[in-house]
Amino acid sequence: MRTAAIMQPYFVPYIGYFQLIASVDLFIVYDNIKYTKKGWINRNRILQRDRAVPFSLPLKGDSDVLDVRDRELSADFSGTTLLNQITGTYRRAPYYAQTLPLVEDIVQTEERNLFRFLDQSIRKTCAHLGILTTITPSSAIAIDHRLKGQSKVLALCGAIEAGTYINAIGGVDLYSRGEFRTQGVELRFIRSTPFTYPQFGSEHVPWLSIIDVLMFNSLGATQERIRTGYELL
Repeated sequence: MRTAAIMQPYFVPYIGYFQLIASVDLFIVYDNIKYTKKGWINRNRILQRDRAVPFSLPLKGDSDVLDVRDRELSADFSGTTLLNQITGTYRRAPYYAQTLPLVEDIVQTEERNLFRFLDQSIRKTCAHLGILTTITPSSAIAIDHRLKGQSKVLALCGAIEAGTYINAIGGVDLYSRGEFRTQGVELRFIRSTPFTYPQFGSEHVPWLSIIDVLMFNSLGATQERIRTGYELL
C-alpha cells in the first residue's frame, strides 16, 4: 500500500510543501479545482530589505468559477521582469550562482497555462532537490470529481490504493482519522519544525519561498532539511 498526499499547486512554495512531497510515494496535485484569488496558487514571498515581500504571476482576466487548469497567465507576463525582481534581491546571497539556473528555468518558460506552468515549476524544483516522488494531476485519476473535501480525498486514496494519507498540518481540523480508518487509510499530518538560517538582516524572516532557502543554504543542507526537518503526527 502506498503513501500519498494531495495539495493545490503553488508557485515556488515554502520548504514544507517539498517536505510533504518527499514524505510520500505519490503526490497528487489538484488541477480540477476552482482557482481561489486570495490563496497562494500564483503568488509567494521573497526577502526584500529584510522583510517579506509578495510577488505573483499575473493572470488573464477570466471567470472566477474556472478551475486552475483553465486559467491562463496574462499576455503581458514577463518572465524577465520576475527574474530581475528575484535576482535583484538575492544577487549577494551565498548560493545565488547555485540557485539561479533553477529560477531561470522556471520563470523563462513559454508555458502560459497556469496549471501547467505551476506543475512544471514544482517538478523542476523537485528534480533540483533530488526528490523522486511520483507526481500526477488529480484529473488523471478516475473518481467522481464532483466530490468535495474529505469525500474527494478518500475517493482519491481509494482509487490509488493508498494505505497512508499525509496532509499538511493546516488541515488537522478538516479531516477525521476515524473516517479514514473506516476506509482502510491511516491519516497523518506533517508539521515543519522551525528553520532559522542567516539571511542579509539581523532577524530571520521565516517561511518564505523555497527560493529563499536555496539562496542561503547549500543544496546538500536544503536536502537534509527536507528529509529531517518535520514531524509526522
